[in-house]
Amino acid sequence: MTESASAPTRTETDSIGSLEIPDTAYWGVHTARAMENFPITRRPVSVYPDFIRAFACVKQAAARANLEIGALDEQRADLIDAACEEIKGGRLHDEFTVGVIQGGAGTSTNMNANEVITNRALEIGGHAKGDYSFINPNDHTNHSQSTNDTYPTAIKIALAFSLQNLLGELTLLADAFAAKGREFSHVIKVGRTQLQDAVPMTLGQEFNAFATTLREDVQRLEDAVALLGEVNMGATAIGTAINAPVGYKEAVIKHLRTITGLELVTAGDLVESTSDTGVFITFSGALKRSALKMSKIANDLRLLSSGPQAGFGEINLPARQAGSSIMPGKVNPVIPEAVSQVAYSVAGADVTVSMAVEAGQLQLNAFEPVIAHSLFQSITWLERACQTFRVNCVNGITANEAALEDTVARSVTVITALAPVIGYAPAAQLAKQALATNEPISDLVVKQGLLDRTQLEEILKPERLTGLPADHGVENSADSTEAVPRDEMTSEIPVVQSAQ
Repeated sequence: MTESASAPTRTETDSIGSLEIPDTAYWGVHTARAMENFPITRRPVSVYPDFIRAFACVKQAAARANLEIGALDEQRADLIDAACEEIKGGRLHDEFTVGVIQGGAGTSTNMNANEVITNRALEIGGHAKGDYSFINPNDHTNHSQSTNDTYPTAIKIALAFSLQNLLGELTLLADAFAAKGREFSHVIKVGRTQLQDAVPMTLGQEFNAFATTLREDVQRLEDAVALLGEVNMGATAIGTAINAPVGYKEAVIKHLRTITGLELVTAGDLVESTSDTGVFITFSGALKRSALKMSKIANDLRLLSSGPQAGFGEINLPARQAGSSIMPGKVNPVIPEAVSQVAYSVAGADVTVSMAVEAGQLQLNAFEPVIAHSLFQSITWLERACQTFRVNCVNGITANEAALEDTVARSVTVITALAPVIGYAPAAQLAKQALATNEPISDLVVKQGLLDRTQLEEILKPERLTGLPADHGVENSADSTEAVPRDEMTSEIPVVQSAQ
């Protein structure tokens, strides 16, 4: 805490003792102790706005449920409700100051939420912050609840919120690749297996494949998020529902569905649901799959654009920045490189989640804070990586058509298409000769009288070589998913225009 000694304070007390809290702060004594205990990451939970929104949704649903069953009076419930509504709208997020990594299975975050909501509710009602005799963080804002049901429920809701933004960006990225697939549908190139020349294809087919693989992951992530809909609200401490009044469990899930718009259900076995965090492994695995497939695409683009003179040089990536402090004119594929580094981080986070899930003991997993942090960071970084990949790289890719045309003309890979007509052994001999003399295969075939030029042109039509019509492309299927601007990022990454 950095408040000067002369700044006004209020005294707050917990079971350990009393602390002076800055009078302007909406957080209280429990949050203050967490700030002292966990100055580890220097990253407060507010770096994940969807998590704060989700916690506000949980507390709002609890207040409405408590009011409905008569466990909380209307005046207090309405004030708590109003404070939650403001936080859902983005207010007071900077008051969520506890670190993302914390002991206590998330108790610090739950109490941070209780205190901020309570003090804002008091303020709305005309009371001073800290007047807990009227609204108390534990007795009223946390009524019928425990960290052990509110915290995992908030994580699941926040993941569902955050995923919508990632799905939108993944879809937009897939669309960008599909657009390039259509643009490059007429460009013949040599496909490769094991980095060796294989058979002809179109550059459009290559980019369409990128679009398809990303769209597959949109579906996989949608499947994974459906598993997050089972929550344990009403379980309280270990799933036995101690201190949760009759009717609360049914009321809170009803209000939570209304508030979030999500298809949430109460777990059938609250003891199991409170102790088991296996769903986070499944979700993390889906994120890792998407990240690694994006990295594969990024690495392909680095290979295809390598050079520009001594590498593949088949495509040109947008020049984003100078590539060297010593080599003039060098430009590096910095955007694909950044995308791959995000993927490596997501893969590492998946290991963290797996270990934390396994480390849960008996009726509770104490390591949900690092699970939450790992998943939220992975989603956030993936979303941003998708956006910069699309805006600052994919949209500006061009084909080096002259180089590709020359490569295809001199490539022996077309011999595969001729083998069924002239025979495998003669085709193999021709391939060796072409490699030795650097003569085009088509010229050698005609010169040796194996086929005339008309026959050759028919066999080597682009449609026959590639197996697809020249205008083949992937349909745009993004109409139903849009990227939603986030609090912690711009809605669109700016593109710096090069001087013409």
